[in-house]
Amino acid sequence: MDNPSVTLIQRQGYQFEHHYAPDLPVLLSDEPAPFGTGLGPDPVELLASAVGNCLSASLWFACQKYKDDPSPLRTEVKATVGRNAQGRNRVQGLAVGLHLGRPAAELGHIQRVLDTFEDYCTVTQSVAPAIPVTLRVLDSTGAVLKG
Repeated sequence: MDNPSVTLIQRQGYQFEHHYAPDLPVLLSDEPAPFGTGLGPDPVELLASAVGNCLSASLWFACQKYKDDPSPLRTEVKATVGRNAQGRNRVQGLAVGLHLGRPAAELGHIQRVLDTFEDYCTVTQSVAPAIPVTLRVLDSTGAVLKG
């Protein structure tokens, strides 16, 4: 794996352009009012997106190894933000709900996937020692498969 990098360039106030590879679109982040204008995701939302995306991609990859297709996947991540002992805002937890697009019965190796896919999620495994991450995986019928 390459060593990813991103360049942030301030557009104005709390708005920052995130420049990735030259052929990728620029992402605009911003703080919500009253500090920013809310024209893009804020840093907490970006963190939540990174965790949700990594878990989704890891599950997809693991399913593909067994020729299972769980799509379309839908992942919701809710961040809990609160004040620490010094009164500073901190991300205190991330709750992830990963929804499969099919019933578990159609995925022949889903239990094997559920037992291992989290271990391969680079972002979540890097963040989890500092921020509790809870995960629930549900199939398309609403049955809870994990969590």
